[in-house]
Amino acid sequence: VNVVESGGGLVQTGGSLRLSCATTGRNYSTYAFAWFRRAPGKEREFVAAISFDGTTPHYADSVTDRFVISRGSARNTAFLQMDDLKPEDTATYFCAADVVPSRHAAEYRHWGQGTQVTVSS
Repeated sequence: VNVVESGGGLVQTGGSLRLSCATTGRNYSTYAFAWFRRAPGKEREFVAAISFDGTTPHYADSVTDRFVISRGSARNTAFLQMDDLKPEDTATYFCAADVVPSRHAAEYRHWGQGTQVTVSS
């Protein structure tokens, strides 16, 4: 497994979680990272993406001003700080990596298995 997410859990509305994305097996320091999520009964949707150098983050409108994507100092890890969580944020969150940052899931070749985030009302 090359991409592994962690940090999911159960939190109350208004709470925070920090998701981590760890990579192994290859040098991901020059790759872009992204987070996607899939809620029950819904299609996978883009959450946030960041370029290899961390200078150009992109966010879905639904999470702007609440979520922050970042990279670790070694650049082969990524994080998603999620604040002011809402019940509609409940989903399985997936980390993805590839050469160019994109909002489109089809453009990412490397995926983790996902971590569950549940926000109770």
